[in-house]
Amino acid sequence: MSTKLFVGSLPWSVDDDSLKSTFASFGTVVSAKIITDRQTGKSKGFGFVEMESESGANAAIKSLNGSQLNGRTIVVNEAKPLR
Repeated sequence: MSTKLFVGSLPWSVDDDSLKSTFASFGTVVSAKIITDRQTGKSKGFGFVEMESESGANAAIKSLNGSQLNGRTIVVNEAKPLR
């Protein structure tokens, strides 16, 4: 079963592909999506990454949460389910 991660405080320069490559070293990335404004198409500064394995997701959280990505300190944690 895959694990979905929330990634926040992203630099505006990060796109879906660069987000995916950032997490790929921790395991298979099922999907990576930057959330964008509907009207402008610009990044809202956060996104979601779905990892194939829970162990890969946990390794990514441990290594990337609080780390620097293009000059910004990012937040990585397990995504909370929609209510």
